[in-house]
Amino acid sequence: MPETAKTDEDTKPPEPSDDLVTTRHTLTAGNRELAYTAQTGRVVLKKEVLTDGKFDGHLAKAEVFLVAYTLDDADPATRPVTFAFNGGPGSSSVWLHLGVLGPRRVVSGDVDSPAPPPYGLTDNPESLLEHTDLVFIDPVSTGYSRAVTGEKPKDYLGFTPDVESVGELIRLWTSRNGRWLSPKFLAGESYGTLRAAALAAHLQERHSMYLNGLLLISSVLDMGSIRFTEGNEQAYLSFLPTYAAIAHYHGFHGDRPLEEVLAEAEEFASRDLPWALQRGARLTTDERTAAVRELARLTGLSESYVDRVNLRIEHVRFFTELLRERGLTVGRMDGRFTTWEPDGGREHMSDDASISRIIGAYSAAFNHYVRTELGYESDLPYEILSMNVFQQWSYSDFEGRAVSAVRSLSAAMRANPHLKLHVAFGHYDGATPYFGSENVLAHLEIPEELHANIDRAYYPAGHMMYVHEPSRVRQAADLGAFIRSAVPEQIV
Repeated sequence: MPETAKTDEDTKPPEPSDDLVTTRHTLTAGNRELAYTAQTGRVVLKKEVLTDGKFDGHLAKAEVFLVAYTLDDADPATRPVTFAFNGGPGSSSVWLHLGVLGPRRVVSGDVDSPAPPPYGLTDNPESLLEHTDLVFIDPVSTGYSRAVTGEKPKDYLGFTPDVESVGELIRLWTSRNGRWLSPKFLAGESYGTLRAAALAAHLQERHSMYLNGLLLISSVLDMGSIRFTEGNEQAYLSFLPTYAAIAHYHGFHGDRPLEEVLAEAEEFASRDLPWALQRGARLTTDERTAAVRELARLTGLSESYVDRVNLRIEHVRFFTELLRERGLTVGRMDGRFTTWEPDGGREHMSDDASISRIIGAYSAAFNHYVRTELGYESDLPYEILSMNVFQQWSYSDFEGRAVSAVRSLSAAMRANPHLKLHVAFGHYDGATPYFGSENVLAHLEIPEELHANIDRAYYPAGHMMYVHEPSRVRQAADLGAFIRSAVPEQIV
């Protein structure tokens, strides 16, 4: 038989299409059995493309992975829905998904009792599913999310394209599932809080989609508050109370109550330290000696070290220095964790134990769960935490100024005075220090009465405070209470 000549149409890759898989499950929460449906898979994002002013079509650009849980037989007009994601940038949503919010959770252990491989999964009776449907989103190049064939992944690795693509997925899911009249929330962790704040404004401005609330876990709304860049003194102030908390945990403040130590550190970071840093060489010998002594006392570092770094303690240096004499470093994400440092002369620690001690549990749990329980199969690697994404991320929108969503969030709250915030802080979080976040919240450009819309919760744990079991249980209750409080009374 003669061969048939192939046309361009024959050699084209198949048009990308959604590959969602539906499964049904039950969960016992308290005295109630929840029957729910899970949808797992990738949704194709398309974009209206113009060339020389002419419409080229609605073309596929990316495939974004999600896991959506919806309560069976619930009224969509009254049932809330929460869209959740982590941060990085470069992180999948696995942490919030299997750590605290989802109907199943990982068995990872904690600082004093880490779980051994091969780890495990268990039901999560404290899941937020009792109060809201949940949609977990992995931004492009995290999880199983990818740009489609012929498109550039880098086009999505930046502040604005990230907000636009996640916002488009939220719009699509809301429309396709008939949820425009549902109470709607965003839950973000770490960089995800910056994304959530920007999304609140973007969804309002682009789609006139107004939200009921934001759940900001380990919040950073202004990168200038935590970046140790030349001339920026704010980061040294933001981190000081966290340094004091970590020093307290490791025994540098004896049996004094943590709250008392934190109050002293916050006072020093608010008054005397800013003055001392601003004075510079104009400090007298006695003034400098007093500042060095107090800073050393609060942080647990030696006066000699504090003097050598000119009163300016950078955070990774702190994690490396605090327990140097014990041959240990403390974790950045969670200062309760420690690990051995093979090179006692290093300036920057060689490993963050608060990540390396738990990431294996989350990886094993999700890779098992997604195939065996959710029924979704892919041979792609599930990118839990991509350093490639982090290193390529663009903040070009903010050239010459700090990356911040403060103005966007402020504008969203002024336009929608019903928008409420729940902000969760970990006292031992060395990535997004609680005091820096509090300072940023105090500078939102909103009228005084809207500050009453901000709900706060503090936990004796780190960045992923739910790793600490008592904090996880209390946080789940706090989040549920916030969802209930932010839903209008007439539809409860």
